[in-house]
Amino acid sequence: MSDPIRLSKRLIEQLGCSRREAELYIEGGWVTVDGVVVEQPQFKVAEQRVELLPGARAEALEPVTLLLHQQAGQALNTAQASMTLASLSEAHREGVRALHGHFARQACVAPLLPGASGLQLFTQDWRVTRKLDADLRRMEQEYIVQVSGEAKPGALERLARGVERKGVELPKAKASWQNEQHLRMVLKNPQPGVIEQLCETAGLKVLGMRRIRLGGVSMGKLAQGQWRYLAATERF
Repeated sequence: MSDPIRLSKRLIEQLGCSRREAELYIEGGWVTVDGVVVEQPQFKVAEQRVELLPGARAEALEPVTLLLHQQAGQALNTAQASMTLASLSEAHREGVRALHGHFARQACVAPLLPGASGLQLFTQDWRVTRKLDADLRRMEQEYIVQVSGEAKPGALERLARGVERKGVELPKAKASWQNEQHLRMVLKNPQPGVIEQLCETAGLKVLGMRRIRLGGVSMGKLAQGQWRYLAATERF
């Protein structure tokens, strides 16, 4: 039996390709070892069968954006670490090639308000980062807000026109009842504490909140703790 060698070296021997090409094939999820995809060029192989999948391309991975349904109170680094191949939403797996490289160098942009659950965004794509950096202040965010108390008459309508609290003008917000305990609230670039303040002026106390939309991108039907890829057709 021959001594184990790196998977990339075996691929070089089989294909006559360069080291960089071998690494790109492997990191792109195009190489199987005994029928199982292996994405680590340093993986050691001996007598195993190493094959290149049909359609293989020696190209760097395209940057991706991941949408996570984050739990309330979860630390950002814990939330990011929770995104694995296993926690990809079952409803969003079809036609997707989920790769380990998609989790590398991910940055959180437009983070959730403190204490909120819902749509958290991570991206490798500089174009997404640039778009949000430029437009976030003008971009609508939609939250489902769980509240207690009884709203003052006409309070929700006043939120849309603008209200003051302790002499400070609060941002305008479109609010409507989703049911007896939950408000659907849309506002631009909410700052920490502002949803609580808006609800307080209406005579309501916030018990919890969940972001469901950022600009033109909705979280969709993601179970808590699951994630999906931003689709090519979606635009912020």
